[in-house]
Amino acid sequence: MAESKPEIWRAVDEYLAETLVGHDPALEAALRAQQQAGMPAIEVAPVSGKLLNLLVRISGSRRVLEIGTLGGYSTIWMARAVGDEGRVVTIEAEPDNAAVARASIDAAGVGELVEIRIGRAAEVLPALAAEEPFDLVFIDADKESNTIYLDWAARLGHPGTVVVVDNIGRDGDIVDPSSSDSMVTGTRAGLEMLGRDPRFDATALQTVGVKGWDGVAIALVV
Repeated sequence: MAESKPEIWRAVDEYLAETLVGHDPALEAALRAQQQAGMPAIEVAPVSGKLLNLLVRISGSRRVLEIGTLGGYSTIWMARAVGDEGRVVTIEAEPDNAAVARASIDAAGVGELVEIRIGRAAEVLPALAAEEPFDLVFIDADKESNTIYLDWAARLGHPGTVVVVDNIGRDGDIVDPSSSDSMVTGTRAGLEMLGRDPRFDATALQTVGVKGWDGVAIALVV
């Protein structure tokens, strides 16, 4: 039996990506553009991008909200799944990041399906209340605001809306109630909200792989 250590986690993730995801020139170009722009390598892993794509397709989602665009990698994955009549609205706080994402999304051939809203998500989200509800919400931004984003996910969704929250593992630190790390405390607050808020029915999975020891929460708006 292989020893559980980061090198093996990465090797298994790479094997799974090679076997189940494969190579994709547009997605790989989006990652290169993100790296060349100096953005942090905090995009979802290829297997997680494929998971988002499958969740959109399984749920039949046509309107998707993404909180945290970064370089557009996960945006492209989801835009490919919404269909020709679908739409992804993605929110990015940094205009420079949004410009890089826009170019990569357009180059991937899904530009007409994606609208990028620039600004802090907590300030942009209220403006979406007058629009059609979303079928799936992907939360992958500052962890300190997870409860704010979850509240808006419920408000902007409908019964049956799928909510995905990334990065809930935090290297295992979420089990430390004394942690002063704001990303840990924000993550814990979001998970506790999912557990107690009657608007959600949720679970979570911890993961290991190219992104280290982490995890994802998946919820249904009820």
